[in-house]
Amino acid sequence: MISSSRSMLCRFLILYGSLYAGFGVQSPYLPILLDNRHLRPETIGLALAAGMAMRLMAAQAVARLADRLDAPKVILALCTTAAALIGLGYLPAQGAWLLIAVGVLHSAALAPLPPLSDTLALGAAAPAGSGGAVIHYGWLRGCGSAAFALGLVLSGQVIGHFGIVVIVWLNTALLAAAAPMALGVPQLLATGGHPQATPSQARGVGVLLRLPLYRKMVLLAMLILGSHAMHDSFAMIRWSRAGISPGTSGILWSLSVAAEVVVFLLVGRPLLDRIGPAGAAMLSAGAGVVRWAVMAETAWLPAVAAIEPLHGLTFALLHLTCMRLLAQCVPRHLEATALTIYGTVGIGIATALLTLACGPIFERFGAHGFWAMAALCAAALPLALTLREPMAGSR
Repeated sequence: MISSSRSMLCRFLILYGSLYAGFGVQSPYLPILLDNRHLRPETIGLALAAGMAMRLMAAQAVARLADRLDAPKVILALCTTAAALIGLGYLPAQGAWLLIAVGVLHSAALAPLPPLSDTLALGAAAPAGSGGAVIHYGWLRGCGSAAFALGLVLSGQVIGHFGIVVIVWLNTALLAAAAPMALGVPQLLATGGHPQATPSQARGVGVLLRLPLYRKMVLLAMLILGSHAMHDSFAMIRWSRAGISPGTSGILWSLSVAAEVVVFLLVGRPLLDRIGPAGAAMLSAGAGVVRWAVMAETAWLPAVAAIEPLHGLTFALLHLTCMRLLAQCVPRHLEATALTIYGTVGIGIATALLTLACGPIFERFGAHGFWAMAALCAAALPLALTLREPMAGSR
């Protein structure tokens, strides 16, 4: 039994490592590839925003299909293979509309990979309490984040030797390696899949939106998490134009991922217990103001290296805060709906719209456009101050 569990853990670790390394070698550098194909910043913003919009739609549609067919492993393997092949379309693609088309198709194939792999991992970890699997989901996500950072650094180092198109080959190779691993992990899911939405659940959206604390939480996510749009879209271009090499840029970005992991695994919960949701949200917003203000004014390497770890506060700490508030204020039968609204409206749609806006902003103002992101975080400060945990038993 122990040998079987270790084998299962090993297969999951390879799957997560391959998938997230595949994400890391390409996604942060994709704006540079588009910039090298002579797309204007506003067109780059449009391309990235279109990809994000497609991810929101494709992830849910494919997840429903996987549930209906009870075949998450097969769907995951097919989507991984499709993403590996579609990504090769970046090699010959020239011109804005063709590059946007490749990006949208690639995003559609990539979108289901994290939720489907998480579904399989959570199913395998679920029996742990009854003497079955001995894996923990946190191990796998931690492995995924570490693999993302390693892929990011690796890609940055080899770009200098082989050019920006190497990110396409690395992405394809890693995703191709992940596809057979998807078929090799166990499928230990609860029977019946996810229940279909009922009319009462649909009406629950109105109930959620009438909860003041929940509305504040979603709005905070829109402002603070949405403010990352310009960083995710144009930080690599900003650093490249300032003379920072791709290898160094990869290390800089990896600092933010490492800080995210540290906050999630070690310091986030104790800090949240100590300063409370209002304090944590204010700290996240304040860190965002500092981070984006520095990005707007300088690309001096020591300064950039100092602010990138603030990602642990601007993203991970706020996400932990929102999850705590959601668990405290949302009725239990509406938690899934609340998480969906938070993920799609509070993060997904807001980020996609802000990414679309960041293109013209960066086109006109260059790096000073990061002041707009700082303004979003500043606007979140008074809202964060009003957060109050509900009284015990009020849910």
